[in-house]
Amino acid sequence: MNDRRMASPGASQTVFQIYALAVEMADRISARRATANSFLLTLQTGLAAALAAFAARVKPGGEAAEPDRFVLVLAAVAGLILAVAWWFLLRSYRKLNGAKFQVINKIEETYFEVRPFLDEWALLKKEDPVKRRLRDGYSELGFIEQVVPAAFGVLYLVLAGYIGAR
Repeated sequence: MNDRRMASPGASQTVFQIYALAVEMADRISARRATANSFLLTLQTGLAAALAAFAARVKPGGEAAEPDRFVLVLAAVAGLILAVAWWFLLRSYRKLNGAKFQVINKIEETYFEVRPFLDEWALLKKEDPVKRRLRDGYSELGFIEQVVPAAFGVLYLVLAGYIGAR
């Protein structure tokens, strides 16, 4: 054990308790982020389905009904606002979790011989020549999950542009 590591069992126990609490808090933030993602994905999917049903209405005689452009624009704006809010919420969760893992990693570096989070991150970032050809290394979940609200945002922008061009 080097000089930076704690010598007394009481200090070791305190640091371990702080570490366990930090890991638990990081896990809770991840769970809240997943819940928020599920909720917002459900809202966006429901709005997109409602828009599709509204745009594909038919009159009683089987003829296509002209959708109300105001309602479509209003729904597109609402969807865009929701997508932007979702994106910023994910960004906020990502920053918060990033800060929590910086603290966890600092505790591991300073006090522990075994460093599960630092080692896991190092393994994920390790370059594998076969995988590098398939994709550019490990893609963080925070980046991947931000693509979904961005895609919905683009969908609503295209819809608004299409409605405006008609």
